[in-house]
Amino acid sequence: MGEVDRWTNIYQDLLNEITKRFHSYDNDYLQLRLVCKPWNMKLPKIPNGNKVPWLLLPIGGGGGAAAKESCEEFQSQEIPDTGGLEEEGIYHLILPELQDNNICGSCHGWLIIVMVYEGTIRMLNPFTKIHFELPPISTLPNVIDINGDECTIYFGGQIITRNTVRMHKTQIWKAIINSTPTNDNNNDFIAVVIYGGLCSLAFYKPNDKRWHRFSTRYTDICDVIFFQEKIYAVDYEGQLYEFDTKNKSGPVGRIYEATPPPSDIVFGSFKCYYLIGCDNGSLLMLIRHIRHRYLGNKKYFAETVKFYVYELKKNEKAWSRIYDLGNYILVIGLNSSVQILSSNFLNCKGNQIYFTDNMRLVHSSDFATHHDVGIFNLEDGTFKRLLTDVKFFCSPVWILS
Repeated sequence: MGEVDRWTNIYQDLLNEITKRFHSYDNDYLQLRLVCKPWNMKLPKIPNGNKVPWLLLPIGGGGGAAAKESCEEFQSQEIPDTGGLEEEGIYHLILPELQDNNICGSCHGWLIIVMVYEGTIRMLNPFTKIHFELPPISTLPNVIDINGDECTIYFGGQIITRNTVRMHKTQIWKAIINSTPTNDNNNDFIAVVIYGGLCSLAFYKPNDKRWHRFSTRYTDICDVIFFQEKIYAVDYEGQLYEFDTKNKSGPVGRIYEATPPPSDIVFGSFKCYYLIGCDNGSLLMLIRHIRHRYLGNKKYFAETVKFYVYELKKNEKAWSRIYDLGNYILVIGLNSSVQILSSNFLNCKGNQIYFTDNMRLVHSSDFATHHDVGIFNLEDGTFKRLLTDVKFFCSPVWILS
């Protein structure tokens, strides 16, 4: 066997050990896959197959980002330090799409990004660099006209004029897709966004050129997910909504009969709600209490102070409090929230909530000091705060397959 053949037929575990020494996806990992065809076939496009949650950390001013395997032990103060490239578990990516733009979603390994100056909405796989264009912001149901630096939109039954770029930055709160795109025609998935000042719902159907309003105009929506061929949404009062996706003209919805779950009053805080569909068919609702902390000199930040978790008892049409997640973790933020079995991954512990913030308006201000990122232990109610001295140019976000 020749020397070249010996290298091309290298053992898979040895090849994997080599990749653990890399920290630049573009310059190292990608180049390794291109050495020869056998290596390209042995190594996945995404390191480790992206079977664990990665935390995308938007650092620097040139669209740079670091993707961190979150189930490893965090060393929070070292993650954004570009001088600490020797730390395992970090891959540095060059993502020009992130520069000066807003991440508004992360689903099935794809980022959904609002290009704030163009008003376009782009789906991007950060590792393969494949991207798709969703209908632009100008096609949302509440946008009347865009004329240069000014635009007119509907807001609360009135027509108002706003700065175009500012409108692009704040128009979409969250975006989700129901599956991974698999062809160049963009015709094999559905997208849903929470948009506008009233936090309404709109959807994109295959081959459409614009966003469509839901047939029932629910507002004040806090979170939305695809689950079991349906769309579920929750408003800021904890009311659940269910939508059938099989209707040809678009999702048809109803208010779910279950009364919103209770939660203790945490003084000085406001609540955010998240929905999570589980592998066993159950639906969870997570209530997050957030408090503004003021530091003086107009400096402040938002800090999570409490979590509550509930499970929907469909037969009883009621929510039941959960105190123990067992061997599972919950991952929430701008991503489509998920439940993951922690025992499948090294250094993960169950009964925890991995969180980032999705408060784009707070962090659009120069006075916000940093983002709300951390791990909450449901057993003892303690927090592990991460990246407390860092302000990113857009919100960190979980990337999950």
